[in-house]
Amino acid sequence: MDSTQDDALLLWNDVLTLLSQKNMPPAALAMLKSCEVVSFDGSTFRISTSLGFAQRKIKQQAPAIEECLSEAAFQPVSLEVELATQTRPRVVETSSEMSSEEAQRMAQGQALTHEAPATTPVSKPAPQPRSQAVSPSFVDKPADLADSKLTFDRFVAGEENMLAFEAAKQVANGENKGYNPLFIYGKSGLGKTHLLRAIQNYVVTNDSSRLCVYRTAAEFVEDYRIAWNNSETSARSALSSNYQNVDILIIDDIQNMRTAAGSIRFFFETFNALMARGKQIVLAADRSPSQLGMGESKFDERDTSRMDSGVTVSIQVPDYELKLNLINAFYDRMRLDAQQNHIAGMSGTISEEMRQLMAERSGTNIRVIEGFVQTCIMNASQKEQKGQELGREDVIRLANAKWPSGQRSVTVEQIQKAVESYYDVSHSDLVGSKRNKELMEPRHVGIWLTRELTDNTLADIGKKFGGRSHATVKHSIYWVDKAMKENRIFLDHIETLKDNIVDKN
Repeated sequence: MDSTQDDALLLWNDVLTLLSQKNMPPAALAMLKSCEVVSFDGSTFRISTSLGFAQRKIKQQAPAIEECLSEAAFQPVSLEVELATQTRPRVVETSSEMSSEEAQRMAQGQALTHEAPATTPVSKPAPQPRSQAVSPSFVDKPADLADSKLTFDRFVAGEENMLAFEAAKQVANGENKGYNPLFIYGKSGLGKTHLLRAIQNYVVTNDSSRLCVYRTAAEFVEDYRIAWNNSETSARSALSSNYQNVDILIIDDIQNMRTAAGSIRFFFETFNALMARGKQIVLAADRSPSQLGMGESKFDERDTSRMDSGVTVSIQVPDYELKLNLINAFYDRMRLDAQQNHIAGMSGTISEEMRQLMAERSGTNIRVIEGFVQTCIMNASQKEQKGQELGREDVIRLANAKWPSGQRSVTVEQIQKAVESYYDVSHSDLVGSKRNKELMEPRHVGIWLTRELTDNTLADIGKKFGGRSHATVKHSIYWVDKAMKENRIFLDHIETLKDNIVDKN
């Protein structure tokens, strides 16, 4: 590397540090970290990305980035974002259709090949012998995944999850080594597991040279517990060997490992060994790496920084447009699957107008939305047998059954306790008079949630939060409303907190 390129890389690292200090959203920082530094001629700084979506988003952030570039370089600097063309094009085959003959061949350990159009050849590595250090029983068998519907083509992508979707595909095809570790976070039910399983399905189906292992945190902890309770040291050695000799390790719901100190130590021994060998790690959680270290977590700062050392992306709660796309996709697939598999009672027709109403009335959990669509189709089928069609009152009734409101009683104390745990602040600080930045957000959020989830008046809320005035409470509510409109990651945090409070009540 020449000195000019070296200087460009040092400048870019300084810029990323400045942007982080200025609270640039984590998703935007993740996109910038995944970019390649092309050149710097003193006035123009050039970076490249292979993702068109990332190029567009980075250009929208250009003024803030150029400000930091100029600050770090001590002179005016403009930014150019190039769209890189991959030198080794490779198609991510996302077909979820699989014949019984293909499934049988997979069960016999034979790699599947998918025909691609003549204009887009699929480049595949020559099969390599699998590591003898990994027990065959440790890796998921291809036959176990043969009927899985968690594939890339069945994932409905939108603005809220596009970066995570593209990053997962990059990891699956193995072309971009910069997404390591890949950390995906977001509240429950937004599609994290779908993406993780899609990576595994793609690798098992299309690239038999790579060993890919998927585990939930609970399964990982159980593997550790069984091996370490075994009096024979060979069991522990075998477990270490199994985990440290895979090519792709996927751990889902890693937040469930927060209180298992022994498992955490073992995980990071595995983490370090895999990273040292250039192997891929993919993690998912319901919160960001930094938030994993809050409260009574056994994750320390070194642990969370290692998880955050690659590309960290969030999946945010779906807006109306994405919910409508999800409903339409589920609707079409369910009716098609019912037709192909001769499933009775799932052929009902739902008008476009009623599907729009379904999107308006639905919540944000994608798994629940999928069940809601299935229920609506079944009801539409029943009504068609009577010569009727699914109408507005039917959709509202079914939506209210899925997402009931006003049936839970939440107290101010429960809200305050949840906020204190989420932000790792004490009760005295939350309701006290300190005005430092670290306390203002949790205090605003606690007041907003109290207004949202209880029937307390503004005056009552003020009393519960240290005797604050009516005007101060109104300011907190305004602050949170404004922040949610401007920052979808913040909105995602609020929805997660809100769901946690309601679900535990």
